[in-house]
Order: sequence, then structure tokens, then C-alpha cells
Amino acid sequence: MDKTPGRVRPRTEDDLQACVRVLGEVHRQDGYPVNWPARPGEWLTHAAALGNWVADLDGRVAGHVGLTRSAEGDLAPVLWGERNGTSGERAAVVGRLFVAPWARGHGIGALLMGRAVAEARHRGLHPVLDVVASDTAAAALYERLGWTRLATVEQRWSASQVVTVHCYFA
Repeated sequence: MDKTPGRVRPRTEDDLQACVRVLGEVHRQDGYPVNWPARPGEWLTHAAALGNWVADLDGRVAGHVGLTRSAEGDLAPVLWGERNGTSGERAAVVGRLFVAPWARGHGIGALLMGRAVAEARHRGLHPVLDVVASDTAAAALYERLGWTRLATVEQRWSASQVVTVHCYFA
């Protein structure tokens, strides 16, 4: 298998439909996101976005990552701030990361993570993230890239849903 990574670039409006299609493939295969959003295009376009990027491989959208400001309910920025004696507002949240099943094994996830981390640092922010504990492949990627687990916590996503998540910082 060719291990040559694709190209990462800012996501455009024209990419959104392809991103939703790839997200659907990932959801069917891996269960990410845990809860399929009613409006997946809006879910990918976070109001507090600092940037969204896609990876192209063989002329197709192969993956996506976003970077946002901390929002209410985000635990990783708070935990990172407490650990470092600073405000969680000094953190940026890496999220909405996924790689098409057909594009795995080409370094796409690492490329996307690298782009989000570089943008956070460029803005003087520290990258953090959380991942559902059952997503062992994603946790393995983050740890392979040198991220440190801050904590494993229970997070209430709705009145009837509590999810265990791992919080990480770069």
C-alpha cells in the first residue's frame, strides 16, 4: 500500500457535501459520531470555528478536522487549564476528525492533526480534545502522535445518555 500522504487544505463550501458523505461512511463503519446529527453539514460547521480543513487523496476528500474555541460543556480545556494553572480559554479544541475508511493507512489522520495543532499554536492556543473511550483507534492515534491523556470522565450528552470520554492535550 502506498503510504504517501495526501494534501491538507482549508475546507471550502464546495467540500461540505463530500465531507458529509465521508462522515456517513465513517459513522456506518465506526459509529462516529456516536449520535448522527440531524444536520450533518451544520454539525461540521461549528459556530466557534477557528478553522476547518480537509485532506485530499487521489483527487477525493479523504478526511476532515476542525479547530474551535472552547464551548460550554467542553471538559478538556477546563482540565488542561486546571493542570497548568491557567484558563481553559487558552486552549483550542481539535474535533470533527475523521478519515474515510478507504483512505486509512496513508497518514491522513496525522496530517490533519498536524494542521489543527499548527493553527492552534499559531494563535497562541494550546490544542486539546476529547474522544469517546470506546473509540480505541482514535485514542491510539492521539497517543502515537504524543498526546497526553488528562483524564477519563463521564459526560452527560442528554437526559438519557452518559458517555465515557478520554480528554487529551498535545
